Amino acid sequence: MVINPKYFLEERIKLVESLRRKGIKDERVLTTIEKVPREIFVSDDQKEKAYIDNALPIECGQSISQPYTVAYMTELLDTFEGCKVLEIGTGSGYQCAILSVLGCEIYSIERIEFLHNKVKKIFASFNIKANLFLGDGSKGLPEFAPFDRIIVTAAAPDIPSSLISQLKIGGKIVIPVGSRNEQIMTLVIRSSSNKYEIIRKDSFRFVPLIGEEGWSNE
Repeated sequence: MVINPKYFLEERIKLVESLRRKGIKDERVLTTIEKVPREIFVSDDQKEKAYIDNALPIECGQSISQPYTVAYMTELLDTFEGCKVLEIGTGSGYQCAILSVLGCEIYSIERIEFLHNKVKKIFASFNIKANLFLGDGSKGLPEFAPFDRIIVTAAAPDIPSSLISQLKIGGKIVIPVGSRNEQIMTLVIRSSSNKYEIIRKDSFRFVPLIGEEGWSNE
């Protein structure tokens, strides 16, 4: 089925208004969501649903996050132009694209090779700039640290110590922490080499963070 691109633009505008009503206030985030075509990150049979404010299934048993969740996390991350960001869990690539269009220098790591390769092709086709890596995201990318911001798009049982060590002083981590079934969105602010503040926000549900400092793949 071929869908008129004008339809997607109209749906993006409606989505942004919906996110604004739900409490997203950062206009930079809202403007970026209006720019980024979410339909390119979903399968052909899901494209008509691309701007419904729901998570949608993608390959390998994963999902593309609900637009509200993406907006919420991006607003909480509080980036700036040129901000050096580590993303744990490239997934569909949608969150990564949002951060790239916001002007971040983005490093994103994905453990599933199929998704990693698919996102590389999408980004090349649409000239989206990001540094993409395949590996265990729970351990971060120490060779490229430190980072101004770290965003984790999968559920962690705890805050990985490796990620805290890769964060600049004054930097922030946004990460869902909890059980496999429900997590609390958590903001970590590193105030010194050995001190950090933890602020717990709202409840969400994510796929589990699989890795050495996450959940086992069982």
